[in-house]
Amino acid sequence: MTDTRAAELIGKLNTGLFIGGSWSAAASGATFAVENPATGEQIATVADGGAADAQRAIETAAATQKSWAATSPRSRSEILYRAHRLILERADDLALIMTTEMGKPLAEAKGEVTYGAEFFRWFAEEAVRIGGDHTTTGDGANRIVVTKEPVGPCVLITPWNFPLAMGTRKIGPAVAAGCTMVFKPAELTPLTALALADILTEAGLPEGVLNIVTTNTPGPVVTTWMDSGLARKLSFTGSTQVGKLLLEQASHTVMRTSMELGGNAPFVVCADADIDRAVEGAMVAKMRNMGEACTAANRIFVHRSVAEEFGTKLAERMGALVVGDGVAEGTQVGPLVEDKALAKVRDLVADAVERGATVMCGGTAPEGPGHFYPPTVLSGVSPESDLMATEIFGPVAPLIPFDDEDELIAMANDTPWGLVGYLFSQDIDRALRLSAALEVGMVGLNTGLVSNPAAPFGGVKESGLGREGGRVGIEEFLETKYLAIPRT
Repeated sequence: MTDTRAAELIGKLNTGLFIGGSWSAAASGATFAVENPATGEQIATVADGGAADAQRAIETAAATQKSWAATSPRSRSEILYRAHRLILERADDLALIMTTEMGKPLAEAKGEVTYGAEFFRWFAEEAVRIGGDHTTTGDGANRIVVTKEPVGPCVLITPWNFPLAMGTRKIGPAVAAGCTMVFKPAELTPLTALALADILTEAGLPEGVLNIVTTNTPGPVVTTWMDSGLARKLSFTGSTQVGKLLLEQASHTVMRTSMELGGNAPFVVCADADIDRAVEGAMVAKMRNMGEACTAANRIFVHRSVAEEFGTKLAERMGALVVGDGVAEGTQVGPLVEDKALAKVRDLVADAVERGATVMCGGTAPEGPGHFYPPTVLSGVSPESDLMATEIFGPVAPLIPFDDEDELIAMANDTPWGLVGYLFSQDIDRALRLSAALEVGMVGLNTGLVSNPAAPFGGVKESGLGREGGRVGIEEFLETKYLAIPRT
């Protein structure tokens, strides 16, 4: 059963569409259900927006853009500071809502709240540091004045796995830059985003700056925004498949795009690695969010000389984790988000075993309600296994031995994705050499965690375009204007 406090909090949420500062039902009157993945029970019904609602939202954002862009950087900064403070003050409540709709353990949900709030503080500080340039032409005839302006109304689309942080990572820089927004949170986890809308309103965000359309059928909503001619920027986090479709749509009006797409992260344990430290790093890189993360270590390459030691220690750690409802005391691994995700993980493990992999721990889903799958370590995984070419999105750690660096790099880079890689070595020359050779946008060197608001998050190849966070994060929401002034 859903936690009593969670039911109370969810019952108080506005679950309509948030457009122009007001809550309303969908034009069609339709709603869709949100379920608790630990129990399968319905916990809320949310407005199911359509094309008409999407049109109203983007028109509202466009109409608000000029006045919002004219606000001072300090005003925008103060709104984000207040929202940061309010999120932290309500961390327990936000974490409980998140756990109930998404499944992650409460302790991890609280960690996400802190992490997500930090994007608002980071971009509150960046809002007052938007700069430009002033120089002269080479012949000295003209002054060159370069200014930065908000790109305009933005389309923000977030995934279900980090319901708060993926929203703040996009909303923060948009607010700081002076952009209005239309926002579609994931249909599996809309409640945290709706709670965030209330917080931003309380923090003083003007009406019409943020407009939220929840929907169970994203196609008509997103297509309306993309084809409107009013939206000037798309920021999307999700699958590579959907990202490619959105890039095609963005080309129709030549929209600016930021795409944080899939990953298939290699995790490399060299012969000289500190094995205990590598195991600790693997626990973070693999088990954060039950493995339901684009940064998850999906292919763990271990030098043959230390493969047995590393595999044994990792299996001991993963096998000891407590699986259960995220709200239950002591739970370390919650359910997967839906039955489709559970079925995918089951199939990937079955395929790997059929191709010769050995199950060192886990490997069998329990009976009963909820979408639970135990932490699983597989050794001797064949390179031909389906999970080697698939974003697993579950608590499964495949171990692949390697003998030399050339073999390792060939296997690690044998993927269309290039988001993040992890490398454990105590030899600085080897560490730098392999870090340079990995075709990824981020490398965790002797650490299993790379995500931080102060760092530029993003990948190469089919893992996306642009960066979120860091000093460059706000640039994605700014246009550069150049003014030529003759010198007289």
